Amino acid sequence: MIRLFVALALPQTIQLQLSTLTGGVPCARWVKPENLHSTLRFIGEVENSVADDIDATLTGLSAIPLDLSLSSVGFFGKADWSRQLWAGVTLSDALIHLQAKIEVAIVRAGLPAEQRRFSPHVALARLKRTPAVRVEQFVAENAGIRACPIKIDRFTLFSSFLSSSGAIHTPEAEYPLHG
Repeated sequence: MIRLFVALALPQTIQLQLSTLTGGVPCARWVKPENLHSTLRFIGEVENSVADDIDATLTGLSAIPLDLSLSSVGFFGKADWSRQLWAGVTLSDALIHLQAKIEVAIVRAGLPAEQRRFSPHVALARLKRTPAVRVEQFVAENAGIRACPIKIDRFTLFSSFLSSSGAIHTPEAEYPLHG
């Protein structure tokens, strides 16, 4: 079994910029800079043969390169019960198109369709019992986050191993975007 997800890897400059936001939030487990990415489709644990099928369907996918922009920070959950801090990714037609094509490819490989609405973001930290005032303060202090648009010319199939010190993400395959 292998745990997989499809994502846009971020350039090191953006990873470093986002890593400067870490700190000042109690009970936050910050994502390591090298693990920062924008998930297009979480897959979960699959048999190796299914992983091969996923790779084959993603290999045949055709989509154009896109510009990715960070637009905000926020959290999932309610302020007094938040579970994750994130940096928002601006929706674009090219990003929506790419994510939809990936979804079709994953379903074609035999997995069920994703039920959650696509909400592009970069996970910054996992939270557990973080005081609401600190979550709201983090969002207010970082509301103006901006990064120059990043040219994305590929997407990546990652494996993820969960450890006590956090997830370890390994690129399994990269797929170029053409056009």
